Amino acid sequence: MAATANTQHTSATSGTPHTAREADPFPVKGMDAVVFAVGNAKQAAHYYSTAFGMKLVAYSGPETGSRETASYVLTNGGARFVLTSVIKASTDWGHFIEGHVAEHGDGVVDLAIEVPDARAAYAYAVEHGARGLTEPYEVKDENGTVVLAAIATYGKTRHTLVDRSGYDGPYLPGFKAASPIVEPPAKRTFQAIDHCVGNVELGKMNEWVAFYNKVMGFTNMKEFVGDDIATEYSALMSKVVADGTLKVKFPINEPAIAKKKSQIDEYLEFYGGAGVQHIALATNDIVESVRTMRAAGVQFLDTPDSYYDTLGEWAGETRVPVDTLRELKILVDRDEDGYLLQIFTKPVQDRPTVFFEMIERHGSMGFGKGNFKALFEAIEREQEKRGNL
Repeated sequence: MAATANTQHTSATSGTPHTAREADPFPVKGMDAVVFAVGNAKQAAHYYSTAFGMKLVAYSGPETGSRETASYVLTNGGARFVLTSVIKASTDWGHFIEGHVAEHGDGVVDLAIEVPDARAAYAYAVEHGARGLTEPYEVKDENGTVVLAAIATYGKTRHTLVDRSGYDGPYLPGFKAASPIVEPPAKRTFQAIDHCVGNVELGKMNEWVAFYNKVMGFTNMKEFVGDDIATEYSALMSKVVADGTLKVKFPINEPAIAKKKSQIDEYLEFYGGAGVQHIALATNDIVESVRTMRAAGVQFLDTPDSYYDTLGEWAGETRVPVDTLRELKILVDRDEDGYLLQIFTKPVQDRPTVFFEMIERHGSMGFGKGNFKALFEAIEREQEKRGNL
């Protein structure tokens, strides 16, 4: 496994905790949901069902007693998206969703994290400097009880802390089970959320890394600075924080001074500030995923053929032949722990903001450092088409 700054492990014979979760001051179970504020949740749910192969499992709206918002819950394996739009704003939450879409376009408002104890997690976070948004409270229905709380992070993004250990409903109380919009593919296009990347303003990356270190007990997993992520025209810096089990990983990016506008600068300009840039989705078969999603209309970034001419010399052998990688424009990176395969979509809305990554890991816990130059040159080509480079 790639070097992690996790110092929580201790010997099983010492009488102290021997797993990261037991020793972690802020234990987590994993990502609970990525919550999007969108202009039209019904249409967005159709898009993610048809293009990403996700399955609609729950719904909240006027038919279920929600007079202010409509929300669609879609899943794929352990990954869960919640798409929310406003019907008629009447509370702070409704006005927030409505204002968020108006200011930022469709985007992520909440990276919800499942925790074993939402009350303890909230108390720890606030005690260590987090800005509390919602104190712990219970919601109940015939399927049990969920405890929720929320803290603020970069931009207008929040982390809802979810304890659903006493609940077996389709999502949360207030939501009803829903039938799929379309039948998902026979083989899942992805299985889980691998990591979620945030873009912050120049000079703010270390501040938010320190936030996750202090407030949530996350440790620094990777760091990319200087020439690590640079092309002839643009550059950025990135650090990755993660919980002790590496189930929740948050890379944080900031722009770097360069000749032209970086992808981070473009995002900050069109999003109107800091926010979630992309969500990486873990797949067991990236070839099948890309073929299925591309046939359904998903657009992926292009990679020049020259990238593949010498790929085998430095990336070594992978389970996917080079000719197939070239055909599908899939990238490869290898480190001391293994290799990974990855590919990135183009932005999935008109604003050049949120996009997705498909990633298949074979030992490597990296983020594709060897691909940074090829990836960012591909992004620059798209920026140039948009007139934003």
